[in-house]
Amino acid sequence: MIKIKSLTLSILVFFFAFSNCLAQQTRWFTLEELIPGGVDFYTFYPRHTTQYQWHGDQLVQLRNDSVWISDNPMKQTEKVVFTFSDIEDIIANGEDIYHLQFPLSADSPVQFFSRSGSGFYDIKKKQPLSFFTYPDKSENHDISVESQSLAYNISNNLYILDKNGKTTAISSEENKGIVYGQAVHRNEFGITKGTFWSPTGNKLAFYRMDETMVTDYPLVDTSTRIAEVRNIKYPMAGMTSHEVTVGIYDISTGKTIYLQAGDPKDRYFTNIGWSPNEKHLFLAELNRDQNQMKLLMFNATTGELEKLLFEEQHPKYVEPENPVLFVPKRTDQFIWQSKRDGHNHLYLYDVSGKLLKQLTSGNWDVTEVIGFDEKGNNLFFASTNPTPMDRHIYKLNLKNGKSTKLTTVSGIHNGTMSQSGKYLLDRFSSHNNPGMMYCLNTNNNKLTELTSIKNPYSDYLVPTVNSGTIKAADSITDLHYRFVKPADFDPAKKYPVVIYVYGGPHSQMVQNSWRYGSGGWEFYMAQKGYLVFVMDNRGTSNRGLDFENVTFRKLGIEESLDQMEGVKFLRSLPYVDHNRLGIHGWSYGGFMTINMLLRYPDVFKVGVAGGPVIDWKYYEVMYGERYMDTPQQNASGYEETSLLNKADKLKGRLLIIHGDNDPTVVWQNSIQFLDACIAAGTHPDYFIYPGHGHNMIGHDRVHLHEHITRYFDDFME
Repeated sequence: MIKIKSLTLSILVFFFAFSNCLAQQTRWFTLEELIPGGVDFYTFYPRHTTQYQWHGDQLVQLRNDSVWISDNPMKQTEKVVFTFSDIEDIIANGEDIYHLQFPLSADSPVQFFSRSGSGFYDIKKKQPLSFFTYPDKSENHDISVESQSLAYNISNNLYILDKNGKTTAISSEENKGIVYGQAVHRNEFGITKGTFWSPTGNKLAFYRMDETMVTDYPLVDTSTRIAEVRNIKYPMAGMTSHEVTVGIYDISTGKTIYLQAGDPKDRYFTNIGWSPNEKHLFLAELNRDQNQMKLLMFNATTGELEKLLFEEQHPKYVEPENPVLFVPKRTDQFIWQSKRDGHNHLYLYDVSGKLLKQLTSGNWDVTEVIGFDEKGNNLFFASTNPTPMDRHIYKLNLKNGKSTKLTTVSGIHNGTMSQSGKYLLDRFSSHNNPGMMYCLNTNNNKLTELTSIKNPYSDYLVPTVNSGTIKAADSITDLHYRFVKPADFDPAKKYPVVIYVYGGPHSQMVQNSWRYGSGGWEFYMAQKGYLVFVMDNRGTSNRGLDFENVTFRKLGIEESLDQMEGVKFLRSLPYVDHNRLGIHGWSYGGFMTINMLLRYPDVFKVGVAGGPVIDWKYYEVMYGERYMDTPQQNASGYEETSLLNKADKLKGRLLIIHGDNDPTVVWQNSIQFLDACIAAGTHPDYFIYPGHGHNMIGHDRVHLHEHITRYFDDFME
């Protein structure tokens, strides 16, 4: 009798366990779990529970609220150094610490951040050194670890707060059209900020931007009782742009000088970098046509131009994106990145402008310079060698030019060097691996696994993702794609397909990262029974200059030809329903979505375009003129690529979505297209997100993807 009861109990336990497993495997994920901004997004977002940084050659671990340090990172001999609570007591408002930044030098203090300020903590003495409470309404905080000084903006003016609490106003401009210490040229050319501390923190270089000659562009705030106009400066292609100068403030003298760059003023200054001895400031000057670059060296005390080091020219465009990088222990040699031979490679120069040697070469791109070893003998970089689907890390000996591949497993490797260069922290992911971290000895390539991310979907039945290549429209070039299919995919059935497209410069949608880079919405659509196809056409990045600039002066044409090769591939598959093809994209992808619907009106049944460029004459100067020249120079190209004169070609269902305060692709684009459609007698659908910019953020992003999904569900049948 006891045995029978035990058997019955075992059967019941098995039944409930099996039922629970089955329930998990057939459960549908929600957009709240798959889309950033969703209430449950981080439940299924792969992330490391322990964060790692270098402090000298010590490996720092941030676990929960404690800081651990390993003197031997390969063996993980760790000890607690301090906890967040040791620092929180000195913060004025009693806030929690949300981030710690360990400088690479073991002799430098730790930098910590709270919501309203930041400061420094001496690990050896176990005491705080200083704390900055960010001034009210301040933005663009830039801290010099060396001088423990804070540069920041309030409105359009620039200030410095030193470690003793003294505030210095670098500017006191009342004209709202003149801006100090902020990013310029609409963040093109690798520009992300407007202030640049010297190596010791004794001097601050900064941008000064005069926008008074740029036409005001109105954005309307409809949240007020009476809608209010908020003007921004938005120089469109072919129109007058802003003028930029570069200043240097010397803390010791309290004086500001400006670089004496001469004329013309209609040009771009970018890639600002200091010499190690702070005697010189280097910058790249780019002409308005963006086909000629000059690397200039200025005297940082007088502002005088001391030397034109070299020039680069290209009949289409030159796009410098990285400042000079000096070799450690040398004040006379630096690394320069350039695509002059067709791929992004590294060149060694001396400060006279003499090219000493080309350090890397081949049909692949250097994608990142990770750093040097302490002596400056070796440089570490990441590249697309041997395949643009991967990122591998290499060690380059500057003397003999020999490169050694440090990473071996196919996937995306992101590296951080220790101070001496002996160790490398390798953050890795691949299509079947959500993420791992290793410590790698760069001398013998030995590995120690530090942590790994558990597959957040391991207990569930999820869509599959595979990758492959097809030929571009030139019949020569391989294009990479990913293909997302339902978990219960049946090749005997017919499926609707949604092509997700971006297709523009500075993008690569398909990589050998987790699930080949597939996003949550693709997952969701596959779960609902769609196939999702994503392909990087010519014109996108990390494949060399010829691959990228084939679209020059005719944006949207070569890209559409390549995307149609993807359509041909899809139509060759027996399980694809030819009558139910859809397309969706945002920004450049929004432009591509409408572009494809109008150029191939009999191919696509449904399209959803978000924040679309409609006519490149409505887009901003720097980006637009790089790829299209001006409307005056390239009238036929602007005419051919405009979607306004093709509005009569619309046949399928089209939903256009736009934020009414979009400062990137201004609302005028899609409004003008609606007007063209009315005149042509065609009928797109339209949806506005009030108060949003170029994309929807926060929980509204979940609403956005539900709205997009509903549109495909409603009209793909």
